[in-house]
Amino acid sequence: MKIQLTNHTYEILIKKGSLASVGQWVKNLWLPQKVAIITDSNVVGLYGEQVKEQLLLEGFEADLFVVPAGEASKSLSQATLLYDQLAEAGYTRSDGIIALGGGVIGDLAGFVASTYMRGLHFLQIPTTLLAQVDSSIGGKTAVNTHNAKNLVGTFSQPEGVLIDPETLKTLDNRRLREGIAEVVKAGAIADKKLWTLLETMKDEFELLARAEEVIPLALHVKKVVVEEDEFDHGSRLLLNFGHTIGHGIENTAGYGVVSHGEAVAIGMMLMNSQAEALGLTPSGTTKQLEAMLTRFHLPTKYQAIEEQKEAIYQAVTHDKKARGKQLKIILLEQIGQAKIKVIPIEEIRDYIRS
Repeated sequence: MKIQLTNHTYEILIKKGSLASVGQWVKNLWLPQKVAIITDSNVVGLYGEQVKEQLLLEGFEADLFVVPAGEASKSLSQATLLYDQLAEAGYTRSDGIIALGGGVIGDLAGFVASTYMRGLHFLQIPTTLLAQVDSSIGGKTAVNTHNAKNLVGTFSQPEGVLIDPETLKTLDNRRLREGIAEVVKAGAIADKKLWTLLETMKDEFELLARAEEVIPLALHVKKVVVEEDEFDHGSRLLLNFGHTIGHGIENTAGYGVVSHGEAVAIGMMLMNSQAEALGLTPSGTTKQLEAMLTRFHLPTKYQAIEEQKEAIYQAVTHDKKARGKQLKIILLEQIGQAKIKVIPIEEIRDYIRS
């Protein structure tokens, strides 16, 4: 699959077993250089040495840089540690960074790659479903602050993405399900065919078995909107269905307490149920959404919503979709089609409810 942008084009390779030939893949894209493999403490033992050895065999100099696993590592302090490590290892603007891991690693490594010496070469090797269907393409990189998720970031496209569905077999059930939340979102906003395919599946384990079928469909939804709106001013906002309140829940609960996918699932339900009550989305769409999320054992409610309502609202006011005193929210016109609606930011309070 190709992502074709105005000033940049890159390929996504989706192939079982492709990690075994990662060195050749990199060699086809880059000249010999120093390569920093940024990964986390969970992934390094699974694939870190394998990727490093592959690069060494193809004539690259390669180093592993390991950060603690979890959302808390997506921070300016962790980025600063990586800057120092890169500098101490002698990395220059002619060198490259590979993100090897899930969405946290992709966002953090991409942010570091785009800001260290104003930009190094960058490749993505996503190893979680969430990263494979969403965060590894599109060029958004970011770190979190205590105020909001992804508050500090850049738009910086990778030079290639390698997706090996075999890596999904090492995920625990919770990590697998959080990626499915993004797949459900993709079907809900833009692809009735994908939604119908998901309805034929019994649970997350059947989806895992059919990952090669699901991943390209979910990626195609993102490909279309990224190519239309690379810098998130128009139609790309459709990808944020469930994310406005979801990011607020993540921030308020404490990063990692409620996973990104879990928060998005809850956010989709909160947005859609209130929209349906207001007559802004067709009757019955919330039940369809709830049934789909339940099928894959994703949460549809947040028990602490009432006690954390004000804190979630404050986090939402720092969301990147806020513009002055207005907020752009995403609503379903029907399953498989979504729209953007601008509301006064105060009105989002009505959506944050049990």
